[in-house]
Amino acid sequence: MLLADAKANAELFGSLTLLPPLVAIVLAFITRNVIFSLFMGIFTGTFMVNIVDGSVFVAFAGAFVDVVRKMIGSMADSWNAGIILQVLTIGGLIAVITKMGGPRAIAQKLATKAKSPASAQIYTWLMGFFIFFDDYANSLIIGPIMRPVTDKLRIAREKLAFVIDATAAPIAGIALISTWIGYEISLIKDAYSMIGQPEINAYAIFVETIPYRFYNILMLAFVFFSAYFLREFGPMRTAAIRAASTGKVSKHKRQEEHLNQESSTMAPKKNVEYSMWNAIIPISVLIIVAFIGFYFNGLHSLEGEALKAVEANPYSFSSIRDCFGAADASIVLFEAALFASIVAIGMGMQQKIFDLNEALETWVFGVKALVITAVILILAWSISSVIKDLGTSTYLVSLLSDSTPQFILPSIIFILGSVISFSTGTSYGTMGILMPLTIPLANAIGIHVGLEPTALSDYIILNIGAVLTGAIFGDHCSPISDTSILSSMGASCDHMDHISTQLPYALFVGVVSIVFGFIPAALGYSATILLPIGLLVIALTIRFYGKPFLNTEA
Repeated sequence: MLLADAKANAELFGSLTLLPPLVAIVLAFITRNVIFSLFMGIFTGTFMVNIVDGSVFVAFAGAFVDVVRKMIGSMADSWNAGIILQVLTIGGLIAVITKMGGPRAIAQKLATKAKSPASAQIYTWLMGFFIFFDDYANSLIIGPIMRPVTDKLRIAREKLAFVIDATAAPIAGIALISTWIGYEISLIKDAYSMIGQPEINAYAIFVETIPYRFYNILMLAFVFFSAYFLREFGPMRTAAIRAASTGKVSKHKRQEEHLNQESSTMAPKKNVEYSMWNAIIPISVLIIVAFIGFYFNGLHSLEGEALKAVEANPYSFSSIRDCFGAADASIVLFEAALFASIVAIGMGMQQKIFDLNEALETWVFGVKALVITAVILILAWSISSVIKDLGTSTYLVSLLSDSTPQFILPSIIFILGSVISFSTGTSYGTMGILMPLTIPLANAIGIHVGLEPTALSDYIILNIGAVLTGAIFGDHCSPISDTSILSSMGASCDHMDHISTQLPYALFVGVVSIVFGFIPAALGYSATILLPIGLLVIALTIRFYGKPFLNTEA
């Protein structure tokens, strides 16, 4: 018997609802094979719901059938399909512009400016701020551009993947205009309606949460300070020593063999004159078309008063914000990547770098190179669906949300958000689960302890910030996170190498966010005081606890 009610499943299975994500995560670290681990996690969940009132054999057969259904359902979802097409198409675009010599020209130019590992990492960090509007686009674009530069300077692929991952979701999550904001605002507005405040300005609330996004802000600072001081600790330092002393930027030989095959297939011809414009123009087209697409796609999705407001003042900041928020980012980015691919192919043919057949062969090769990423994404979405059916998140919330003191609630929400995000691999899903619970809970606790209206409003906003940033923290730590998977792919880094080296850094920043952020903020201290203290703690830790790795024997 397959139970469809997540709440009923949470009550039936209890702590066993944690089993599927735990199986996937543990196997990922043991086998270092994400596909196998995700499949086994999905199978564990489908087996659990099929074993109820059934024999083991029937449950085994039913579980296998349900795994297939989950994967087909993930592919059939229009958002997921758009993401897959976007990923594959950007892979084709990157292959074409690589064949045209564009990234190599940029690498050569940046190499003259990024003359040290520190400057190369800082340039990568800065590029993340320019592609602020979407975390997927950030992960997919920056890696292929900066990889030749960081390879030349013997920067470990693990560090490149970390810089990309740490400047993707943290920036998109706090950007005033992005593909995230519409979803976040809608969650905030709906949750405020539950406490009798349906007319609240949700965007203004969103802006007020930004100082309380301690993890986002401190993680961005961590990336900068680690690059500036050129100091690392934990597994990342081991990877940095390996790359600096031996030139082996990737840990696994099979990764290097794959890259050698990739570089030989997409390498520019000897008679090609390298030009930065062969990369700058197609990528600029990608970004510009994406911006235009976000506006018009979102405009067509608006209705009622929101549409009238945009029509009355179509180019105001609020109109652009509303259109971006209502846009289907997966479809828009696919359209932008496809159009940019056409532009790149046209440029290459006009320069006689390749003919149409060779251009399409190169583009298809780039698509095929990312099929493995598409498979992993499908499996990651499938396990999220299984976890939702089992009621894992419902169980976690019920376990941790009772009888919570006022001063500790934001930290509990942050930790709970990170646990759910880590277990499910999705920031969006975590926000959707926690926001409707957090705002009423924070409001009730604030009223119970007698907070004044202004203090109560600030307290609710602090807890909203804990939801939004906790989801990103858990996502950073999770091996089944789609954003982390894309960051690994963009850096051509083994995915589990990326997770195992990033995890200690994410945990450290998470602890700093709680100790110097959420706990004192809940006690009434201002974020204008807490953020500088947190930044100082991050800088001093890297400077004095972190150790240099250059000119060091492995």
